[in-house]
Amino acid sequence: MRQSSVRGPRSRGRVPGARDGGGKKGTPAGKPGKKGAAEETPSRRARAARIARWTALCLAVLVLGVSAAGYFYYQHLNGNLKKDALNLGDKRLDRSAANAEGQRPLNILVLGSDSRNTPENVALGGAREDADRKPLADVQMLVHVSADRSNMSVISVPRDTRTTIPKCTDPEDGKVYRETSSQIINTSLMNGGPGCTVATWEELTGIPIDHFMMIDFSGVVSMADAVGGVPVCVDNNVYDDKSGLRLTKGEHKVKGEQALQWLRTRHGFEDGSDIGRTHAQHMYMNAMVRQLKSGTKLSDPGQLTGLAESATKALTVDKDLGSVKKLYDLAEELKQVPSGRITMTTMPWASDPQDPDAHVVPKAGDADKLFSLVRNDIALDGKDKKKDPKSSPSTPAAPKGNIPVTVFNGTGTAAQPVATGRGSDIAAFLVGQGFAKASADSTPRSQLDTTLSYSKASQRGDAEAVAKALGLPDSALRMSTAVEELTLVIGSDWRSGTAYPKDRADAGADDKKDGASDKSGSDKGDGGPSGDKSGDKGKKKDGDNKAPESADPLNGNDTSACMKVNSLNRF
Repeated sequence: MRQSSVRGPRSRGRVPGARDGGGKKGTPAGKPGKKGAAEETPSRRARAARIARWTALCLAVLVLGVSAAGYFYYQHLNGNLKKDALNLGDKRLDRSAANAEGQRPLNILVLGSDSRNTPENVALGGAREDADRKPLADVQMLVHVSADRSNMSVISVPRDTRTTIPKCTDPEDGKVYRETSSQIINTSLMNGGPGCTVATWEELTGIPIDHFMMIDFSGVVSMADAVGGVPVCVDNNVYDDKSGLRLTKGEHKVKGEQALQWLRTRHGFEDGSDIGRTHAQHMYMNAMVRQLKSGTKLSDPGQLTGLAESATKALTVDKDLGSVKKLYDLAEELKQVPSGRITMTTMPWASDPQDPDAHVVPKAGDADKLFSLVRNDIALDGKDKKKDPKSSPSTPAAPKGNIPVTVFNGTGTAAQPVATGRGSDIAAFLVGQGFAKASADSTPRSQLDTTLSYSKASQRGDAEAVAKALGLPDSALRMSTAVEELTLVIGSDWRSGTAYPKDRADAGADDKKDGASDKSGSDKGDGGPSGDKSGDKGKKKDGDNKAPESADPLNGNDTSACMKVNSLNRF
């Protein structure tokens, strides 16, 4: 059953003083009135000139007036936006490096807040007694847009994930929240704001976050209304008395409060856990993208004004994203990605040993792989263009003594302290291997993966020579416009020794071993409602550069997806 949802001609004015063809009003063009152009008197020409000047002046005033109104309304919308610090931790990861074309990937953390700080949010979210409570980040999604804007990857982390929340300092009152490993990830928002959730994500994933956007209940309702509803599907009648969602079996277009109910529902889907909720959110987001790309128009001026007001009031963004213009530019970047190259995933998970009935933790191997693909800007759909190294042979390396290499110590991340002396130790080792121009740079860096960057194709042979001396895998090499000469950043994955750890270099082979050793899929609660998604599923092709099946990947063009309804919540 499909539910439908429902959400004046413009006149064109004449320019003051204009005449048809220069003759009498209403005279056909090219035909003079009683007096032809040749008979026009000086006084008539002077009068025409005065009219032209006044017309130009009136038009100028009109344009300036409209521009001023637009400017003041633009400033008004900017004032609606709430802005906060990007990262409240003691450390933050370095920004992702540019590729050979100078393009950088974008990593945006999207948060859904359960704030009840306004009457509208209390009415929509209920729990009036929580009006004064600090909000929780019940929806958390990392949106990764590839450097070339060809694809987008989305990773959801269930709100019930227990992880390390690093030390955060509230910029408003200076309060320091100590690091903890006993809380679940949605509570990180209470430790000073969204900047602490950003710090938590960087620690959990090793992915540097460029921006965050946080929206509350009322903002979700406004956006769903603006697009005329979002199509979703359920495989049975569903009623969740916690969220209020009530739908009959089949397809529906949800909008307004019903859209919010869909996004908040967890008891009604799959096994009633937060995992099912993330899957429902992915279906919703994909459908909304398809709606917009298929030609859904936001053309009603009143509707657009209302949306602009509601959306900007409901949004909190980082300070670098804190204007309507910057949000618009970001939207233009996102529009470049075809919906068929968008992949929605959920962090592979296992039951939390400390509280298996309530919490989850990242699944070793699969979660690491998912995060690594995003860190290295590899599309989760496995459709990146394959590069054949034989098709572009490397330029022969220069003599070792003529190859300059700058070494940085990037081992200090949010998760681990700096391993002192790593830059100078590796630089000294390279000098001992004949790379006389190797040197260490003490400028602080912070990244999870060790990388060796070069600026142009002619340096590839030099980079391969350095990589061979250190035992670095080919995946650590990258061409980037961000460097001028060979630049080696020692990541937190290489904290000791002068040879890159062999187990890291052979990570692909280790993934296959992990899959072979976990054949039963019997870990309690792993993977979702069927309890089998962390076993064999996804291990058959672990060597492939795509998301593991345990991440439940959903393609942006998949219109066949339909949420499985929890048997306890049918009517």
